[in-house]
Parts: sequence; C-alpha cells; structure tokens
Amino acid sequence: MNECDVLVVGGGPAGSTIAALLAEKGWRVTLLEKEHHPRFHIGESLLPHNLPIFERLGVLEQVDAIGIKKPGADFNSNLEVSGHHQFHFSFALDKTQPYAYEVRRSEFDNLLLRNSAAKGTQVLEGMRVTRVDFPNGGNPVASTVDEQGREARWACRFFVDASGRDTLLARKFNLKKKNMQHASAAIFGHFLNVDRREGDYAGNISVYWFAHGWFWMIPLRDGSMSVGAVCRPAYLKQRTTTPAEFLLQTIALGHPEMRHRMRNATLINNEARATGNYSYESTRMRGDRYIMVGDAYAFVDPIFSSGVLLGMNSGVLGAEAVDAWLRGDPTAESRFRHFERMVDQGVKTFSWFIWRFNSPGMRSLMLHPGNPFRVQEAVTSLLAGDVFRDIGARSRFWLFKFFYVMFSLKHARESFRLWRLRVRNPHVTFTGGTTPVDTEAQS
Repeated sequence: MNECDVLVVGGGPAGSTIAALLAEKGWRVTLLEKEHHPRFHIGESLLPHNLPIFERLGVLEQVDAIGIKKPGADFNSNLEVSGHHQFHFSFALDKTQPYAYEVRRSEFDNLLLRNSAAKGTQVLEGMRVTRVDFPNGGNPVASTVDEQGREARWACRFFVDASGRDTLLARKFNLKKKNMQHASAAIFGHFLNVDRREGDYAGNISVYWFAHGWFWMIPLRDGSMSVGAVCRPAYLKQRTTTPAEFLLQTIALGHPEMRHRMRNATLINNEARATGNYSYESTRMRGDRYIMVGDAYAFVDPIFSSGVLLGMNSGVLGAEAVDAWLRGDPTAESRFRHFERMVDQGVKTFSWFIWRFNSPGMRSLMLHPGNPFRVQEAVTSLLAGDVFRDIGARSRFWLFKFFYVMFSLKHARESFRLWRLRVRNPHVTFTGGTTPVDTEAQS
C-alpha cells in the first residue's frame, strides 16, 4: 500500500495548481495522471486574472516565454446585429491586469505539471485510477493500473479529484447532472499564413459571429493561428466529410473579414478536431476527506476562455482549505465553505455570458457598448476574469443584464428564435467528437 497526505487525480491546470501549493507547504502529495505530458488540449486563450496565480506559483516568466501577450479581444458580426468592437483589458475597473496570454495548451499544461513536481509533488504519468473507496472514518484508498497492467493501491489522508471531464467522483456518487441550459459543439484546427491584427493588438483573440454560432481566431507564439467554430450540435451532426474538410467548409460560411485574413491559410498537417459539449454540473463539490476542482466539478463550455481560470482558482482556494484541514485548523470548515461559494460564483457568472453569447441582445452589447455608470468597464472586468470579488463590477453587472433584456426586446423575433434553439440544443446528441475525451464519453 502506497501512502501520502494528499492524492490528486489529474494533471491539468487545476490538479497541478493544488498539488504545487500543498507540496510547497510541506505535505506529501502524489499526483496521478492517466496520460503523458505534453499532450494536446484545446482552450488556448487565457485571462488577465490568471496572472496573480502564475505569480503565486512562480511560473509567470515561464508562461511569458511560451505565450504571446493578449491585451484584449475583438468582436465582429455581419448578422442582423452587425459591427466591430475591440475590448481592452486596460479599460477594466481594476487597471493592474492589462493583458493575458495566448498559449499552446500542451506546453502550458506541461509547464504547470513540471512546476508541481519541482515543488515536491510525486508526479506519476500513465497511471489510471480505476476505483476510489472511502471507508467509514478511514483514509480514502485509490486503486490504479499503469500502462503495463500493473495494479497498485494508494491510501491518503485527503483526496482531490482533478480528473476533468472524466468526473471520477461525480460518477461514483451519482452527482453529475446534465446542464439543460447550454449545449454546443466545436470544430477546430491550427493554420499557418493567417493575418494577425496589427501592432500592439497582434496577440488579441478575434471572435466572429456567423449563422451557426461563432468563430475564434487565437494567435500563437510559433506563428500559427488556432481557428475554430463553436456551433449548435445540430449543425455539426450534418458532417459527412472529414473534420478537416468540414472545418474548411464552415470557414467559407464565416465573416468576410475572417475569410480575407485566411485567404492564404494552410491547415497544419491537414488535421482538424471536433468536440462535443457534454455540459454538466455536480450537485456538490466536497465531502468527507475529498473535494472536486476544475472540470471534475462542473464543465460549462469546451472553448470559452474561462475554463483555465476557474480550474486554477479552484485549485488555489482548495489548497487553502485542505491545508487547514490537514493541520487540524478550526477554520477549515469556513475555508471549505468559502471554496464552494467562490467556485459556484465563478461558474454561474461565466455561464450567464456563455448561455446567451449567440443572442442578438448580447451581440448588441458587445458590438456597440456604452459606458453609463461605468458598465462597460465592469463588463470588461468580468471578461478579464474578475469574478471572485466585488470591486463594483458585480453590482454594475446587474445593469448590464437590464440592458441585455432591453436589447433582446428590441430584436424580439430573432431573440425568441434563438432562445428556442438554445432550449432544444441539450436534447441534440452529438457523437462526432474526435478528441480523446469525446471518444471515451462515447464508448
């Protein structure tokens, strides 16, 4: 029987963050990862409020070395509500985080995992957890199997589920609930010879709405561009060609400016991937001697920039609570409650945006924003990831919601049509995903 103080399952950003912070405090931490890093992952656009976490982990310079600075985001549409607007993170209420980074996730996730190991975490890759038991009043015990078929058991004082969309504990305890508010699917690839924005805005993410959803264009440090389309599942179910061919067909339906920027583009290795949004939330995120962090607890959207921030922040808050519990600190329970409140607050705030992102009301506010009562500054703050404190942003967010309702009424017919589609989307099953997590979910 192997023993440790804390056993973390999953080597993504959430798992690597909580493992690094607990190991730094002197606890014996073991992290089990089923794959080998570096490995592919989508979600390359980070948010400014990741930066304080990078500083706390001591990896800011390393992230700067692999990433490209992202001072903002631009939004574009030629639909019923059309226009162009560029958001600058420096316009947020808090001016201290004026940029974020675009990163290749294989490099970024590997960086965080190696940092955790450097701080003292025992990192074991190619190790799959097959079972977790919680004896009454006893230490959790995990059963594992490695790539050679060798089995092992791990006893720990505290168990952290950072297994991502595998949702190890949510499945075990039947806590996982499908999100009936949102469903989407995405198809994406990496291209060469795509025009970037000029000057200081070369690192910006560009978002283009189109008839079936929206596109992202994310510039990466090596000169390539991540391009993908987030669509209604029913649209991707129409695919009868290869993912690469379907992605190019979808791009041909996009905004004229986007097509112009891609006029000389070549798809790297002629490879594209598709993924479905199995959006879910668990009915609880902690129990006796365990917590769930990141996507192991809730998964809102496969692409939106919030995912890494929500995961890493849950790792930071979770580490504070677990450390207090291991020390027998009487504040542990209040720290766990704070962990739960903040995680849910972040998920719910971003979910509100994501669920309404394709609506004409949201397009109106993103493309033609005003700043009465500093509402635009507050929304920029929320888009930058400032969702865990109230510096005036959250109260002004209610005004933004009011304006959203007003603009939705102005475009009532289109708003109603898209609302009906959004209600139907969770009932459409998309099984054409090609990423590992999709193929596992379909098996």
